[in-house]
Amino acid sequence: MKIIILGAGQVGTTLAENLVSEDNDITLIDNKYDRLAFLQDKHDLRVIKGNASSPKILREAGAANADLLVAVTSSDETNIVSCQVAYTLFNTPTKIARIRNAEYLRERDKLFHPDVIPIDHIISPEKLVTDEITRLIDYPGALQVSHFANGKISIVVTKAYYGGPLVGYALSALKDHMPHIDCRVVSILRQGKVIRPQGSTIIEAGDEVTFICETINIKAVMSELQRLEKPYKKIMIIGGGNIGIGVAKALEDQCTVKLIERNAERAAMFAEHLAKTLVFCGDASDESLLFEEHIENIDVFLSLTSDDEANIMSALLAKRLGAKKAMVLIQRMAYINLIQGGTIDNAISPQQATISALLGHIRKGDIATVVSLRHGGAEALEIIIHGESSTSNVVGRKIAELKLPMGVIIGAVLRDGEVLIARKNVIIQEYDHVIVYVSDKKHISEIEKLFQPSAFFI
Repeated sequence: MKIIILGAGQVGTTLAENLVSEDNDITLIDNKYDRLAFLQDKHDLRVIKGNASSPKILREAGAANADLLVAVTSSDETNIVSCQVAYTLFNTPTKIARIRNAEYLRERDKLFHPDVIPIDHIISPEKLVTDEITRLIDYPGALQVSHFANGKISIVVTKAYYGGPLVGYALSALKDHMPHIDCRVVSILRQGKVIRPQGSTIIEAGDEVTFICETINIKAVMSELQRLEKPYKKIMIIGGGNIGIGVAKALEDQCTVKLIERNAERAAMFAEHLAKTLVFCGDASDESLLFEEHIENIDVFLSLTSDDEANIMSALLAKRLGAKKAMVLIQRMAYINLIQGGTIDNAISPQQATISALLGHIRKGDIATVVSLRHGGAEALEIIIHGESSTSNVVGRKIAELKLPMGVIIGAVLRDGEVLIARKNVIIQEYDHVIVYVSDKKHISEIEKLFQPSAFFI
């Protein structure tokens, strides 16, 4: 696939690194040559220095022959204009743009369609992160929750602790503990090493367990791995940007929410827009303010400013003063593994959420959802099955008969609204939604080929 990526920031760079290893022809455009030179030395891709929305630059990049244009510069306006130019001058078939400004997003149905601004898919990092945070609030104790198949199936990452009924027992005991609930453990991370789970695998305290189940059964499965935490009711949010406001709005009807914003003018504006959230003007590093607002009673402290270091430090302070959980927004990917799992409970990455959303539109075949799982090495895909036994490598075949690469697991199937946790004798049918866990992204191209009907191959 010939792909043009506009913007060599963290998202553009990470996306290019993901796709270049999958036999794609990548051209990366940015106006800063030092970024481009570094990437060209490191990867087999083409780089062009220049304005991403320039017709001349897009022509030089080969927009007329490109299959896909992904606009992820730091400017919404540049991303919008680039898609318009690619459509009008070069008829580029698929155009994806990252849009952050809430005003554009509110009018997306009127603005973004072929007769006005021809963008095929819009990615909003703020909305993606807001949704991720609210899912973590909904499932106390989870480290990551990702929904598939219209929310009917979920992949959950959680930690096993002493007190969980399954801790110290083999995975095969799970069925005895929950005879009426089915789930599949697809990965275990133990002391930094990934273990491929088998029935004889003993769950140990401290294991990071990734499992797939019907969404309504998430809490029941989690209760086997740890003592279920009480619902989160008292939330403190630091930073009143788009994400902070979005999270406050999403939670204020079910939780007591306090929001701290440093800028007095912005704090006053947020107070007008949030009906039930208490808004304070102040500094999250002010111990006296945190004590006054009873930080020791806070269930979740969310530090969501645009400053990674400030988020980390305020979260560490909040935990020391008694907050039960701390979640932080982290822009730099290098920080995530450094801080996650220690004093700070969750590090949330807008980049990782954005990459997942982008990959869902880029992967070959009919792929409804892609999620990058924690630590970035693994991926889960929701693949819609097409074809028949004569044109497909999977239709009409049992899961046991499929030649899956090492570390690739079919976890669940949605068929006619019914969730089937995948077992060896399940036969794949046309129109199934199949949830595939891939432990190593190097196998993605094999998976794409396996699930594509022969008519898709050119």
